[in-house]
Amino acid sequence: MRVFVSAVAAAVLALGSGAAFADGEAAMNKAGCMACHAKDKKLVGPSFKDIAAKYKGQDVTAKLFDKVRKGGSGVFGPIPMSPNGPDKIADPDLKDAIAVILKS
Repeated sequence: MRVFVSAVAAAVLALGSGAAFADGEAAMNKAGCMACHAKDKKLVGPSFKDIAAKYKGQDVTAKLFDKVRKGGSGVFGPIPMSPNGPDKIADPDLKDAIAVILKS
């Protein structure tokens, strides 16, 4: 039981550190996501806040990962999102970025 409690405490501390969120935000800046998206207002694409609200309570990480990789339109309006391959944002960075977006 003590090992389990220690593991849970370690996980909570790791999540609370914000390291993954800092990495996700840095990755989005480096990949150019902020050219079309903002945290709390619509630019060319939807705000992170609107994305998080739309998918609240849903496990959509894989869906959003695929959406970023393939691009597309119609979910938040007619303006298409261009595909963004691993050369633009690496898989681990994209996962961190999606976590940041869904916590917005």
